[in-house]
Amino acid sequence: MRTRFARFAVVAAALTCASAGAQTVQTLSLHDAEMIALQNHPRIQATQNLASAAKEQVREVRSSYFPVVYGSLTGVEAETNSRIAAGSLNNPIILDRYANGVTVGQLITDFGRTHELAKSSGFRAEAQQETVITSRADVLLQVDQAYFEVLRAQAVLQVAQQTVNARQLVADQIRTMANNQLKSDLDVSFAQVDLSQAQLLLIQAQNDLQASFAMLSTALGYPDQKTFQLSEEPLPGTPPSNLDQEINQAFQNRPELIAERLNVQSAGSFATAERDLFLPTISAVGTAGLTPFRQAGLDGRYAAAGFNVNIPIFNGGQFNARLAEAKYRAQAEQQILRDLQNRVARDVRTAWLSANSSFQRLAVTDQLLSQATQALNLAQSRYNLGLSSIVELSQAQLNLTQAQIEQASAKYDYQTQLQVLNYQTGNLR
Repeated sequence: MRTRFARFAVVAAALTCASAGAQTVQTLSLHDAEMIALQNHPRIQATQNLASAAKEQVREVRSSYFPVVYGSLTGVEAETNSRIAAGSLNNPIILDRYANGVTVGQLITDFGRTHELAKSSGFRAEAQQETVITSRADVLLQVDQAYFEVLRAQAVLQVAQQTVNARQLVADQIRTMANNQLKSDLDVSFAQVDLSQAQLLLIQAQNDLQASFAMLSTALGYPDQKTFQLSEEPLPGTPPSNLDQEINQAFQNRPELIAERLNVQSAGSFATAERDLFLPTISAVGTAGLTPFRQAGLDGRYAAAGFNVNIPIFNGGQFNARLAEAKYRAQAEQQILRDLQNRVARDVRTAWLSANSSFQRLAVTDQLLSQATQALNLAQSRYNLGLSSIVELSQAQLNLTQAQIEQASAKYDYQTQLQVLNYQTGNLR
């Protein structure tokens, strides 16, 4: 009864996968997957919008270089012989009138403050553009990892299906021999346990495959899960041998480091701009217009021009505090850069070690599979001749299954680790 139920569970799981495969399946290569993600992923689109917003901030700061022009329409009806008597030191008369005109204001110089602010915002905009490259690299790494994870899950599923078929055959043979009084019921029980374990492995492999497709769909920027027919990628050659060269390349290419260096320059320029707050500003203003309706004694048109010099004298230490704050923030950015460099060096070293370790696993897993296959053949022959117990045969079957899974995983693990190393050195973008 348990055997029939287990078989039914395996058949039901297989039918579920078959119905999923009956849907339209898109053939996808790794390059195609990366291109889809770059065009479709919301994180990339969000950082591109933030980069565009940062460019507009540069225009906002640079607008101080240009004149400010605005028009005015003013109409006044005043009580006879009235003056503004409260709220100010002067005592101006109010005249009935309607007038329109244009006023032009122009900053002549603030002794470099606007220039430094423009430099600071320009560096920030460039840093934000590097953030776009960082987002692209993050998305590409997620796509590559999910892509090879799907291939690994498919390979493990194939191993699981082969294991079920092989152990089903052994279980049937042992049951037949037991019916002929050639094997004991204990051997039948051991064979059934091995078959059930293989069926559990198959169910888990099917679940892992669907979970891998979910990860790949999210990495591609899709809101729902999609199933793809993935193309195999050629196995790369040996990993890079010079670790120091990889670290130096990461220092030059990693967009996070480039962005942080720009942030350091931006903070330095902003500190200089805050220092320039102590300097005066010189500006000019001119206005002209017409007064078509006016009180007697006023001319029909008006015009005036002048300049203004603002010299900071005392504001409660605000400028001193702003300058000190800007300097501390600039120093903090320098320390953040140092910390980021240390972490990048650590990540490159870790990725380099993992890539080399994964490459070494390729040969070892091939050898392991060959030895496990040979051991199973010998164990099967010894068991058929009555020279060993079912325990030895079961262990040999288990070893072969583990060796097949290790070999299937080693190839895709190595490809994944190489992509991680490319990401850490700044070559994935």
